[in-house]
Amino acid sequence: MAEKTNAARILDRLKIKYELVEYQVDPENLAADHVAEELGEPIEQVYKTLVLRGDKNGVFVCVVAGNREVDLKKAAKVSGNKKAEMIAMKELLPLTGYIRGGCTSIGMKKHFPTFVSEEALQFPFIYVSAGKRGLQIKLSPSDLIKAADASAADIATSL
Repeated sequence: MAEKTNAARILDRLKIKYELVEYQVDPENLAADHVAEELGEPIEQVYKTLVLRGDKNGVFVCVVAGNREVDLKKAAKVSGNKKAEMIAMKELLPLTGYIRGGCTSIGMKKHFPTFVSEEALQFPFIYVSAGKRGLQIKLSPSDLIKAADASAADIATSL
């Protein structure tokens, strides 16, 4: 049985149904397609959490499918910015409390505006990081939106 992460404890507190799913980590390959392969799940249902900075409103979070990437123009617009860019990797841990490959929108050190790609809503469940490498949370997209205090938005583009 996987050890509960902060994200899982938050879901428990919110009485949200979820499943913790462990997978084999490859430190050389933290990509979502590798995670999907390890889980034996379609890449469209394995979501990655990306942290961006806008030119007006600062840091915000986007959650997009593993086979997509965040559209910086769309993300900037929904977050009330003119421009947005990914934060530097060295800023991830100090800002969020999470490391690359283990970052989740649930339970960051501080709450940032969060946007989940609206295409997630077509699935009964998706996978997101549980807050550490090697552990995913399987939950419904609407429950993720509730737990992360997020909004569904058109933020993704094809890779």
